[in-house]
Amino acid sequence: MTTQAQLHCLCLLTLYLTTGYGQEGKFSGPLKPMEFSIFEGQEPSQPIFQFKANPPAVTFKLTGETDGIFQIQSDGLLYHNKSLDRETRAVHRLQVSALDAQGNTVEGPVPVTIEVKDINDNRPVFLQQHYEGSVRQNSRPGKPFIYVNATDLDDPATLNGQLIYQIIMQLPKVNNVMYFQINNQTGGISLTPQGSQELDPLKNPSYKLLVSVEDMGGLSEHSFTDSVHVDITVKENIWKPPEPVEIEENSTEPYPIKITQVQWNDPGALYSLVDKENSPRFPFSIDQKGDIYVTQPLDREEKDAYVFYAVARDEQGKSLSIPLKIQVKVKDINDNPPTCPSPVTVLEVQENEQIGSSIGTLTAHDMDEQDTINSVLEYRIVDQTPKVPQDGLFLVQEFSGILQLVVQSLRKWDTPQYNLTIEVSDRDFKTLCFVQINVIDINDQIPIFEKSDYGNLTFPEDTAVGSVILTIQATDADEPHTGSSKILYRITQGDSEGRLEIETDPQTNTGYVKLKKPLDFETVAIHNIVVQAENPEPLVPGVQYNASSSTTFRLTVTDVNEAPQFFQQVSEAKVSEAVAKGTKVGNMTAKDPEGLDVSYSLRGDKRGWLRIDPATGEIFSVALLDREAESLYRVQVVATEVGGSYLSSTAQFHLTLTDVNDNPPRLVKEYTGLFFCYPPKAPGSLIFEATDDDELTFRGRHFTFSLGSESLQKDWEVSKINGTHARLSTKHTGFEERVYNIPIRIGDGGRPPLERTVSLPVTFCKCVENRCFQPAARMPGIPPVGMAVGILLATFLVIGIILAVMFFRMKRDKGQHNAESAQASETKPLRN
Repeated sequence: MTTQAQLHCLCLLTLYLTTGYGQEGKFSGPLKPMEFSIFEGQEPSQPIFQFKANPPAVTFKLTGETDGIFQIQSDGLLYHNKSLDRETRAVHRLQVSALDAQGNTVEGPVPVTIEVKDINDNRPVFLQQHYEGSVRQNSRPGKPFIYVNATDLDDPATLNGQLIYQIIMQLPKVNNVMYFQINNQTGGISLTPQGSQELDPLKNPSYKLLVSVEDMGGLSEHSFTDSVHVDITVKENIWKPPEPVEIEENSTEPYPIKITQVQWNDPGALYSLVDKENSPRFPFSIDQKGDIYVTQPLDREEKDAYVFYAVARDEQGKSLSIPLKIQVKVKDINDNPPTCPSPVTVLEVQENEQIGSSIGTLTAHDMDEQDTINSVLEYRIVDQTPKVPQDGLFLVQEFSGILQLVVQSLRKWDTPQYNLTIEVSDRDFKTLCFVQINVIDINDQIPIFEKSDYGNLTFPEDTAVGSVILTIQATDADEPHTGSSKILYRITQGDSEGRLEIETDPQTNTGYVKLKKPLDFETVAIHNIVVQAENPEPLVPGVQYNASSSTTFRLTVTDVNEAPQFFQQVSEAKVSEAVAKGTKVGNMTAKDPEGLDVSYSLRGDKRGWLRIDPATGEIFSVALLDREAESLYRVQVVATEVGGSYLSSTAQFHLTLTDVNDNPPRLVKEYTGLFFCYPPKAPGSLIFEATDDDELTFRGRHFTFSLGSESLQKDWEVSKINGTHARLSTKHTGFEERVYNIPIRIGDGGRPPLERTVSLPVTFCKCVENRCFQPAARMPGIPPVGMAVGILLATFLVIGIILAVMFFRMKRDKGQHNAESAQASETKPLRN
């Protein structure tokens, strides 16, 4: 092989391996439009394609954007003689023509497009050699405040031109915490959350960052990089809450009035106010310069302070930082007069009060701010009515409003009431308030009973509770309807058990002695009662209650025959259901109030399980008990007094029966529909459930299951599923078409253990749609179908003969005989 031929094959091999040119695996072909892709930077003299000419064409011509790079040989071999550069030209559009020997175009020109594919042969370069920026402390994290940008001449649509930014170094790096971050796609530098909180221009006013950019998306070890320094100045945060503002109420200046200002760290923020108190009236606004205004007059008495928040947002409505708290205090002016606590303030003074005693306090109010000169009030008496026994009996303290006696003690017989007019004033206003002083009687008279002894009272012990048994009366000479004359009655002797109470009529002071608890002859038959009359107000010094304020009476209680009383109305006992007959199961006792003997009997013993000793009240079992029949057995115990009126009373006796294992297991239901389809194709199984009638324990039931006959073990198998369910399975398929009654032995494992053998009927039958199909069986005494048809025909024949005979006889007798004769004549031949 010649060197030129070897070179040609090598070129084609190189072309195939590196570019994949050609069509259908060929590197040559006829002249037609073609498209090729070639990586830039390849060695020159690389063949691209071999065009073949059809006679009379003998050579080829190349035109278009060859740039002196592309050439075609006379035999049609298209190649490039220089390395391609995508950044110079990404696409070369060429035309190839086929010429004859005279140079005339025989075919073409046809377009040939060469796409220059990119390789990573350009490093990224930052647009600036140095960047400078500034950021305010507490700026929002993640919001860029400066961008760094780099360019790469490689194809941006390929990995070669994809640039990734990152921060290589931060100086200083406090506590090894990064305060800055960069968007690796856009180059935007912003604060981290830690930087937003911790940047402080007083500690570190500036920072230096080393930022790098890398092409190939940072995914290749052969990528190019560039780096740049970024100097950042930290500025003081100006997004701070302003000082609290004080505004004078009811100002007459024109509104709106600017009261304070807020400002975001950067221009372009959108400001708004938020009233978290949701006040019905919010008299403030903010403009887009951050100036805050009050829009209308404020009234301190309506609201003395306002707290709201200023918010700064970006163009998308996202909050730039935390809201700022704005505090506004409304400054008071004296615009409210004093007010009286009520139209008339009523006070009381006893007629023996000493000079200088305090009678009471007049407390006026002022809506202006407390503890300021605007709310300081002064009091002065301007009039006293009546002026008896003289004027000036009272004094009011100038600033406290306390009223005092200043001349002498008052006497009610002089006048029962005084009216004072008091002037209350602040710095600019005056108000008149009115005080009524009532002179009240002192408690210097004791209650006196109209009788010192109300004699003897007799009541039976069954007198109803609430009954009035006596009316008593005492009088008091003090002023009526006051605490000095009101009388309270109190039993001081003879009623230690609190069976009596006394109610007082508030208008007449009459006392009504009533039964509070039942009387009891057997406990106390005679009560010697002492009653004391007292006032709710204390007596004045030197005056004491005496014998005139007390009275007595004797209450005699008569006996009433009462029924016996049980010590408890419901008695409960618990025994095992397996106790032997004659076992004591409980005891009920009662006592007769009159001391008579008591006889006991039972009522409601519907099962006849119990008897009671009539003398002692002991209760015994007289039959076998059964918890499954009745777990809680209730009867009534009757206690009857022996002798006297034979009164009786009843109480309840509840007997709880505890369970013993006395019921063998059984099937939970009657299983009549268990079947297997015949003939069986494979062994099968059926599930059944067992139960028993004993009490269910917390452990539940745990039955055992087995076949009742060992001879069945070659055909059947029983396996336990859980404590109550088991599975009956066949061991083969050789069963007849009939019913099998399988004995199953079920044990309960109780104490004592009980077991029962039950029969489980299982049918092998032909199935239709998975359901057992069983033809009706011939029952004894029923004829077969043929015989039944014969009998039916014979019946019809007999009926026909009877009808014919009846018709013949009726015609012969011409209707003279009645229906009874006709019937007799018809039946006569039948007997023959």
